[in-house]
Amino acid sequence: MPQAVVGHLAEMEALPVPLEPNEFFRSMLREISGVLESVVGLDEASGFVSLVGASIGEQIDREYRVALKAKKLTRQQVAAVLVDLKRRIDGDFYVIAQDQERIVLGNRRCPFGDKVIGRPSLCMMTSNVFGRITAQSMGYARVELAETIARGAPECRIVVHLTLDAQDDEPSGTEYFALPET
Repeated sequence: MPQAVVGHLAEMEALPVPLEPNEFFRSMLREISGVLESVVGLDEASGFVSLVGASIGEQIDREYRVALKAKKLTRQQVAAVLVDLKRRIDGDFYVIAQDQERIVLGNRRCPFGDKVIGRPSLCMMTSNVFGRITAQSMGYARVELAETIARGAPECRIVVHLTLDAQDDEPSGTEYFALPET
């Protein structure tokens, strides 16, 4: 490398430019989702993020089941996996309640950081990852994004329903069903 370039590189490294990988990727995702939301609309942008989330959810589900040496996870394992995976990517999820019908999770810190504020389509990543993991072991999941940081709440509240609600004519949230094993 030419000496002049080496000298400039040392000068560049000393500059107080706040650029690091995690923040860069969060900013990039914020801008991608913002462009999608403004060009094709919130519903279509959410659909796009859902496709990505579904694929990632299937991959993460396989990785946890292999690591746990389990064909299917128990409800308690599903709840623990949902919390653990978010912890590993810098979220702060926790279980508020769980029973045979639902798992209710809270979240004090989004993995997307403050870049999620005003970008609700990014929440479909959580919905799909949670939905795919839960449905694959429980057979069904309906993920309700009851409160989200993206929409201005101080914390998220995510309800993962484990049973079909026959009495509820129009349940809120997105439904997921187990996929055939490949």
